[in-house]
Amino acid sequence: MPVIVERRERLLRVMGVTPWRLRVGDVAPVDGVPPANEAGVGEHVGCVVILPAGSSARELDLLGKALRAFGPVTGRAARLEVGEKGLGQVPAAVAYLVFGDAQAHALGRDLSAAALSAAQIVLVDPPSAILADPAAKRRLWNGLRALGRAFVTG
Repeated sequence: MPVIVERRERLLRVMGVTPWRLRVGDVAPVDGVPPANEAGVGEHVGCVVILPAGSSARELDLLGKALRAFGPVTGRAARLEVGEKGLGQVPAAVAYLVFGDAQAHALGRDLSAAALSAAQIVLVDPPSAILADPAAKRRLWNGLRALGRAFVTG
């Protein structure tokens, strides 16, 4: 068995791959704002994700993985769906990740002008387009990177 491990490590070095090992230990708590699902009325949250109603399980799974990949703020972000009556009560947040133009219009209708001007709003393609189009996946990735930079600097 050790011969296989040594060969694997040698091949990875030749290919220029750095093997990573999972660290074991406590997870550092996130400083700052709480998740939107646990925030009280009028309290600021880190990030809110605005989705179209009726997204498939496959679309939601892909989005969940992408959001978790960018850390705890986006991984724990509240996910709101735009229904026939709009969003309803939207928590004030540092950033909003909006999937599609219709959801952006609903956010603009249901959120106050002061909250809109204070927050960073990142518009990306709808989940159905992200599954089908590689360019939409790149735009989602770039949008998440922009949100990540906002949380680091903000």
